[in-house]
Amino acid sequence: MVDKTIVHTDDAPAAIGPYSQAVIANGTVYTSGQIALDPRSGELRGETAAAQAEVALANLTAVLAAAGCTPADVVRTTVYLRTMDDFGSVNEVYAKTFTGQAPARACVAALDLPKGALVEIDAVAVLPT
Repeated sequence: MVDKTIVHTDDAPAAIGPYSQAVIANGTVYTSGQIALDPRSGELRGETAAAQAEVALANLTAVLAAAGCTPADVVRTTVYLRTMDDFGSVNEVYAKTFTGQAPARACVAALDLPKGALVEIDAVAVLPT
């Protein structure tokens, strides 16, 4: 059995299904996808993909902090977009969070995202030593 730690913070939205905000296993942090939900109200924030990306990345950063790391510790992300038409505007927001050495990344168009979101982002990070 893998030794794992479940991560939870009130600074990011609670899971809206049977999953954890993140799990730490063998020094690696695996986050669940973050959308633009307000951590307090649970309401979707932002009218555009760029605005929603800002909120999703803030939520992701809060989950990473609760796990003991920062965006600089992220080695891979996946960005899900409702439409690839938003690729450029989301990249501009994304680049503000992942400065310096950017993590590896996949970006895919998804037919539908939870709560009608326009963007969702998950990450894999390595705990600092």
